[in-house]
Amino acid sequence: MIRLLSTRPITATALLLWQRQYAVSAAERLGSYASEDMTNVDHLVIGGGVVGLAVGRQLAARQGNTLVVEKNRGFGMETSSRNSEVIHAGIYYPKTSLRTRLCIEGKNMLYKYCQEHNVPFKKTGKWVVAQNDEQAEYLRQLAEHCADVDVPVHMVSQKQAKHDEPCVQAHAVLASPTTGIIDSHALMSALHQDLTERGADLAVGTEVQAIHRDDTGGYRVLVATGDTDVPYMAVRAASVVNAAGLWADRIACMLVPDDHEWHSKYKLHFAKGRYYLHTNSSNSPSISVQRLVYPVPDKQITSLGTHLTLDMGGAIRFGPDLEWVSSNTDYATDGGEPIKKVAAAIAEYLPMIQAKDLAPGYTGIRPKLQLPGGVFRDFVIKEESDAGFPGFVNLLGIESPGLTSSLAIAQMVDRLLH
Repeated sequence: MIRLLSTRPITATALLLWQRQYAVSAAERLGSYASEDMTNVDHLVIGGGVVGLAVGRQLAARQGNTLVVEKNRGFGMETSSRNSEVIHAGIYYPKTSLRTRLCIEGKNMLYKYCQEHNVPFKKTGKWVVAQNDEQAEYLRQLAEHCADVDVPVHMVSQKQAKHDEPCVQAHAVLASPTTGIIDSHALMSALHQDLTERGADLAVGTEVQAIHRDDTGGYRVLVATGDTDVPYMAVRAASVVNAAGLWADRIACMLVPDDHEWHSKYKLHFAKGRYYLHTNSSNSPSISVQRLVYPVPDKQITSLGTHLTLDMGGAIRFGPDLEWVSSNTDYATDGGEPIKKVAAAIAEYLPMIQAKDLAPGYTGIRPKLQLPGGVFRDFVIKEESDAGFPGFVNLLGIESPGLTSSLAIAQMVDRLLH
């Protein structure tokens, strides 16, 4: 087992004190370590979200040792726990994209994993609802696409739709029966247990500060440990997987000079989304739904719209909306669209909803390679030998359907490295 120095979270003040004490850069500090003073691992996974945990679990089945490092005080505290907790069917994205292939593979793997590991889930199904002829045509084209990628969907007549979901208003409905919901926290706990049982380690409160390509092969990585006695440690890894989510572009660019193409090619843009809880306020009509309800998405699939989802207890929630932000740590629930405007968007498919029925819930931030208003960008899952970094795998732009795809992404990373 790998000796971990601390699981205490790192604070900005502590880091500043350490930097003042030693007065050298992270790169200089990393270069000062002798080989015998470094912790050696076969696989280093940077990021302890659902994808990082899945990758760590997958690699831990290999011979050798695996270490997952996570800068927060626990696993899955960012995008992995601030989302809709939906198991997606794989219906929206281009046929040949990684998002489509890995979502479909990952969905099937995830349902099986949940059954085998007692992770709570429900195959609720989902409706995509159109409100006019133009949107109905989109649904017909989407149904053809789904047939092409072998994802089961079917159109629902207006009469049947009104019978099945009397609270929902729709001009046309496309049903996706393989969509579901999951307890994402229980999933990550199961993945964490799996990887530790396979002999891997998770070090929380451990933040990567610098990465160098080692002259003898592999990588030297400096991490801040959160331990005031030994604030830094150096890791020598034969292979590295960058699964840092909202921070993945910064991790990747630690390897390259300032003028390298990765700084623009891999630059992430941050899409903040607010989620709203249905409060069932007094004097409001009772709303009941049995499945997830999504509006027709925008043409670039930047957002799937402010949709209706259910939690494992059956409670209704709505979101996310979309606001482009410069910070990847801005989780404030204030700002954004006025709640009356949010309610109006929801009322297009759920006409009984009123602004007073909504309460701010939580926010999430999606790491997008796609520029605001830009064209579709696929996941980047790439072993970087072509760039001169063999054994280094970059995972960038892993937003939705990243949770659904997590086990399939892990399997793909394993194949890239082995």
